[in-house]
Amino acid sequence: MRSAPSRLPRVLRPALVDKVPRDHHEPDGAFRRRRLVVALVLVAGALMLGLSLSVEPADPAFYPLTGALAGIWLIGGLASGPLHLGRIAFRGELRRPILTPVVIGLAAAAVFVLGALVVREIDPLRTFTENVLAHARRGSLPLVALVTVLNGIAEEIFFRGALFAALGDRRPVLVSTGIYALVTLATGNPMLVFAAATLGLVLGLQRRASGGILAPMLTHVTWSVVMLLALPPLFAG
Repeated sequence: MRSAPSRLPRVLRPALVDKVPRDHHEPDGAFRRRRLVVALVLVAGALMLGLSLSVEPADPAFYPLTGALAGIWLIGGLASGPLHLGRIAFRGELRRPILTPVVIGLAAAAVFVLGALVVREIDPLRTFTENVLAHARRGSLPLVALVTVLNGIAEEIFFRGALFAALGDRRPVLVSTGIYALVTLATGNPMLVFAAATLGLVLGLQRRASGGILAPMLTHVTWSVVMLLALPPLFAG
């Protein structure tokens, strides 16, 4: 019987490394149009992101602003051109990635939770983290959870969908991750920028391997929900 460590590469390679065959070629005109849409949406999304997280915790404006942000990413991603769900190799077949992305999301969340145990002991980093968690503590948790899930889905449709496709063959994993982190600078919170850079790299690898947005979407939502539920108790008091 194979041990868990020996099975790990067999699970991770199809999800993060091995590229499945795909033909997502676009005519030059459609490719240029996608790039234009992506550029415009990046500016609008960055502005709305900074505005949505600038409101005080428990301010009712937080929910429509973050909902509008999700709408920008979603509409921009869908308007850019065709997107694909993607597939990964599983037991000799190409299948939609479902379970593996959820497991990767749980694993990523576990790493972040362990990191949070260190962060909460460093006053400046603790303050930045608590600034984000304040919306969950002082607002409506069900509503915060809803906008968190919606934004996770919408971000993947845009960043690992439209933006990734707009980059073509120009190091799309690294460049899309860098742009994702740069946009997050609009929040003024270095902890969110760090999360965007590290999680974004994993999501980019999933997008490159599977050729679609389903895997990064499931991982992002799983990670986000665990963070929302796990971090406030860790930073309580």
